[in-house]
Amino acid sequence: MFTLTLVTNPAMILDPALVRALRDALGGGDAVWLDPNCAAEFEVAKLPRTLDDIRTSLTAEGVDLVAQPSAGRRKKLLLADMDSTMIQQECVDELAAAAGIGDRVAQITARAMNGELDFEAALKERVALLRGLPETTIAEVLARRITMMPGGATLVATMKAHGAYAALVSGGFTAFTAAVAAKLGFDEHRANTLHVENGTLTGTVAEPILGREAKVAALEDLTARFGIAAADVLAIGDGANDLGMLQRAGLGVAVHAKPVVRAQAAHAINHGDLTALLYIQGYERRDFVAG
Repeated sequence: MFTLTLVTNPAMILDPALVRALRDALGGGDAVWLDPNCAAEFEVAKLPRTLDDIRTSLTAEGVDLVAQPSAGRRKKLLLADMDSTMIQQECVDELAAAAGIGDRVAQITARAMNGELDFEAALKERVALLRGLPETTIAEVLARRITMMPGGATLVATMKAHGAYAALVSGGFTAFTAAVAAKLGFDEHRANTLHVENGTLTGTVAEPILGREAKVAALEDLTARFGIAAADVLAIGDGANDLGMLQRAGLGVAVHAKPVVRAQAAHAINHGDLTALLYIQGYERRDFVAG
């Protein structure tokens, strides 16, 4: 059996007539409302050949559709990207903005996240432009420029309350992941380390750089540590450097992602906030734990 989950942004209302029409068209079972306003699901015996067309049509209506096997939907490991996934910004871009070179660095970031540039080379290029920036700027950026993605704390808290482990794995910097992981309740974090001398950034980053392959390695390391399978992992991200772990995980979801990532990931959330990742695992709104 397969479960089809329909989710909207919490600020919207999921039309019951739309859910009924889709269920009837696909010969599905009774609809279960995970949230009376924005999330519902039903089972089907097999997935329709027109699934991609249905998903595209629903996206135009502001509705996300995730279709997956019904068994084993609740995952034991959350593996999450940070920039533009768990937070609403790209940290390197915010540091660059503080240094007065925001537009230049943001252009490189956008191309790297779209898969147009080699991630490691692009990271080194951007970090080099930050040379001489006071280390204190990091704390200032964290305090004034970084905001959490809606639903993130609830996602982490709810999965952990049901026995999952949460790891933040970022191509960004440990100075940011440490703060974000602590704020959102992650069990651990992994990222790149900026070099600092005499209170200023040197323009270099420690190697090896944590990029696409390192995120896959983190998935393999953590599943081996806990004796679980890749099928037990929920991986989420938005950039090209996340595709490896998204494609390796049992449930890999492109979250408000770049077009190249949405095209290659098996699942995508384009409208819902991060609590949508709970609904697609079968959690009901009453199961949510505040973070």
